[in-house]
Amino acid sequence: MNRPDIGFRGVVTPKRSPVIINQLGAELRSALVDHWSRPQIIDHPPEREPWDIFEDADVLLTRPNIVWDKAPAEKPSGWPFALRWIQSAATGLDVFPPWLLDGPVVTVGRGISADLIAEYVLAAILDFEKRLQEVRVRRFSDWKLVSLGSLGGKTIGIAGFGAIGRAIAARARPFDLSIKALRRSPWRAAETDIEPVDSIAALVEQSDHLVIALPATSKTTGLINADILGRAKPSLHLINVARGKIVDQEALLQALDSGRIARATLDVTDPEPPQESDPILSHPKVVLTPHISWTGGESTKRLADKTLANLNAYVHGAPLADVFDKTLEY
Repeated sequence: MNRPDIGFRGVVTPKRSPVIINQLGAELRSALVDHWSRPQIIDHPPEREPWDIFEDADVLLTRPNIVWDKAPAEKPSGWPFALRWIQSAATGLDVFPPWLLDGPVVTVGRGISADLIAEYVLAAILDFEKRLQEVRVRRFSDWKLVSLGSLGGKTIGIAGFGAIGRAIAARARPFDLSIKALRRSPWRAAETDIEPVDSIAALVEQSDHLVIALPATSKTTGLINADILGRAKPSLHLINVARGKIVDQEALLQALDSGRIARATLDVTDPEPPQESDPILSHPKVVLTPHISWTGGESTKRLADKTLANLNAYVHGAPLADVFDKTLEY
């Protein structure tokens, strides 16, 4: 069988029409089926493990999920078979087993859900400040003057200034929030209304609303710990839309219980989902959602567009977009 050659910077040159294993559903199949390369699309049977793939396939479309989380520590015999390109629907790949990332070129869904996640963050901030459900009138005795919070004069600290961080900043601007940001890579261009901060400690100290939008890597695991939370304002509202493992969850609960910080809005936990007995589920100062900040809107269409663009590049032997960097771990 003719097989593709792997080149530099994610360039993969196929010798035939691609054979694609689709684990992303009917919408992705519909977007790809009429591609000019005449791909053979094989829908992965849901009852089979995601790594148990058709051995002649050279492309895998997949996403992190609870089943990948149960993958064997050692790569299956014969893996990666004929695979030369893996497209993930998600940006974070920490749920995947290491052996999946150590073979074919892996591309990620960077930026697909950035706008949706940013909307979630702004909704969380407004919910914290305006407390509409808390002050809602349900009976005559509830009708009384209460003071609501305001975004005026407040600072939003964004830990991680990639696609999600930039989308959050764009939505924070109309509210006149002071925007401070921490990023791992160098700042390539000055943004006059965003103040770069050089450490997570400094960002936490200055923030009223702290958004965790960092990739989960060996360097960010446990980044938000007891020492860091001890530097926060008592009024701090922490929002995590990244990965649960970036926040020391026990330290977070202790900070909330002691009044060290005011609230946490969490779309992710560690572990995920939490166990039935986990106090994170019922904590009065935690607003918890089941990792859904990325959903809604046209996220599936954006994923399809990104996959089609990469499929064009793949068939032409051109560089693929949003290639996973093993050194950076994202």
